[in-house]
Amino acid sequence: MKSLLISWRFRLIFLCILWIFIILVGRIGYIQILEPDQLIYQGDMRSVRAKTLHFARGIISDRNGEPLAISVPVEAVWADPIAIFKGNALEDLKRWYALADVLKLRREELIKKIEENHDRRFIYIQRQVTPVIANYIRKLNLVGIGLKSESRRYYPTGEVSAHVIGVVGIDGYGLEGIEYSYNKWLTGEVGRRVIRKDHYGRVIENISLEEREEGKPLKLTIDQRLQAIAFRAIKQAVSDFRATSGSAVLLDIKTGEVLAMVNAPSYNPNNRSDLQSFKMRNRVITDSFEPGSTVKPFAMLAALKNGAVNKDTVIDTGSGVMRIGKSYVRDTLKVGKADLTTILKKSSNIGIAMLALNIPLEVLLNIYSSVGFGEVSGLNLSGETAGIFHKNLHRTQFEIATLAFGYGLSITPLQLAHAYATLGNYGKYQPVHIIKSSKLRDSRQVIDGDIAKQVLLMLEEVTHSGGTARKAAVPGYRVAAKTGTSRKAIPGGYGDEYFAYTAGVAPVSEPKVALVVIVNEPQGDHYYGGIVASPVFSEIMQGALQILNIPPDNNKFQHQ
Repeated sequence: MKSLLISWRFRLIFLCILWIFIILVGRIGYIQILEPDQLIYQGDMRSVRAKTLHFARGIISDRNGEPLAISVPVEAVWADPIAIFKGNALEDLKRWYALADVLKLRREELIKKIEENHDRRFIYIQRQVTPVIANYIRKLNLVGIGLKSESRRYYPTGEVSAHVIGVVGIDGYGLEGIEYSYNKWLTGEVGRRVIRKDHYGRVIENISLEEREEGKPLKLTIDQRLQAIAFRAIKQAVSDFRATSGSAVLLDIKTGEVLAMVNAPSYNPNNRSDLQSFKMRNRVITDSFEPGSTVKPFAMLAALKNGAVNKDTVIDTGSGVMRIGKSYVRDTLKVGKADLTTILKKSSNIGIAMLALNIPLEVLLNIYSSVGFGEVSGLNLSGETAGIFHKNLHRTQFEIATLAFGYGLSITPLQLAHAYATLGNYGKYQPVHIIKSSKLRDSRQVIDGDIAKQVLLMLEEVTHSGGTARKAAVPGYRVAAKTGTSRKAIPGGYGDEYFAYTAGVAPVSEPKVALVVIVNEPQGDHYYGGIVASPVFSEIMQGALQILNIPPDNNKFQHQ
């Protein structure tokens, strides 16, 4: 009986072992033959590691190679809360408080952040810390705290070039300006290295490597020396006249290159607390305005092109008030009988209106269109507006008259500067650009060269004694410029705030640069372009001519 019981138990145990063996063999076969990928996956999860190879964002420099935006090495501080709690690391609060102090964080908030994420393997504590702080954190030797290499964008010129260069976000991608518009070019591509490690953490196999592509450098047409001069002058003018804002843009007439583009107020792209939308707007391209008297030279061009007048034609502006229907056109000063040069020199609204009313409207509209009004520049900068310019041939006589002296259309400072550059280039339209390149851009003749030269000589007189732009003159140089003062449009009409501007080219003997200066809402009794904007124009133009080593063309000229 006892032997039968032992025999039965033996058979039962044998069958159980055999059954377990069959199950194990079947499982092994299933894993090895039917689902081998799952086994490989589980193994790779324990031994294979992928490391991202970060790119270095491309350097942005000015036309002379001066850096405007560079990337500097920094590190990110991260935590593994699971590892922290597993090792009871929070028991030594003294070192955690030291971490909070060096990162300028509240001690309680740091501990709370880790406790609230106790079930996570990765959280950022702080991004973009300096190498000095990173080394200090390493010496704290905190369990569950790691450092990760990254880069931070640094802008050596600060607020001076902020509106052109723009700024990047904390992850290194462009948010504004050149940084945004050329983000793909500057960014490059991240790389990826896949390796296998043993249980001691040693690399035993290099599986694959995807090379990273570094960000490409970008050279601008901007001259940082001119940028600094223009910004200083505009910032001072905004302060002196308690203005809302001010802008200036300087163009190379022959090439269409943007040499300087500034706005005030500006912002410091190195300080994230200073990134406020009203400061970050590049008003040279985003804000449009009614240009007032600065478009009178182009109305003069239209009249000369049409053949209705010549440079010696005399216009009788009467008593300084002209009635058109139920409306009136007025001159600030009575001009009387005047030739075309005097009409520009004294900025006669009546004189220019009479010229516009005596030619087909289509001629005037075509001139405005040919110099770029109503078109984006092609700079490829975000936020640029085309302004408002309708080629409407059905306008009243009064609307035509006001169109000739800058009302009924709105343009950006860049468009106005481009128009004056075209005039200074003797009617040849050269596309503007801000990226330095040897590529030749197609130009086209849009205004007769001889007519353009006639108008330039007229505009030169505007900077002489008795002209509205005499404060825009530059000692030793022949300057052609025009001032403008226009009321700001409000719903239902015009308010009591003004734009003050001066636009022109120099030197007249062989124009090299075109400049536009605009001051928005100057306060007090002085708001005319000749008083507010012309001195700024003179300061910037003088600095530009000297820095660009352009020789004086009028040594006998005395500053008026």
